[in-house]
Amino acid sequence: MAVYGGIQAHELERWLYALTNAAYDRRCPLSKVHGGDARARTARQDLLHLANAFRSGEQSRDDTALALGRWCESYLTEAEWYVLAGARQKADVSDNEAESLAVLKQHQVG
Repeated sequence: MAVYGGIQAHELERWLYALTNAAYDRRCPLSKVHGGDARARTARQDLLHLANAFRSGEQSRDDTALALGRWCESYLTEAEWYVLAGARQKADVSDNEAESLAVLKQHQVG
């Protein structure tokens, strides 16, 4: 099971921005979201719903941060999480996955 850190409320906007950009970047591994195109569409829709609920004031910053953390647990691999968080990558990855993670690195939050 992957280990994900919590998203802090004060970092929420940076995470929303980074994840949205990564989810729509066709070069990133998030474009397929580990299950094909239908799962990727659902992930992007869920992400946009979270961003809209926060930006429209329907959901508090803390609640959105918790929901975004759950989104990450559902749709990101451990390696993707570490790359986006800017932490040292702890998971072993193949050469092919390492190349796609290098593209993801440009969207990192931390």
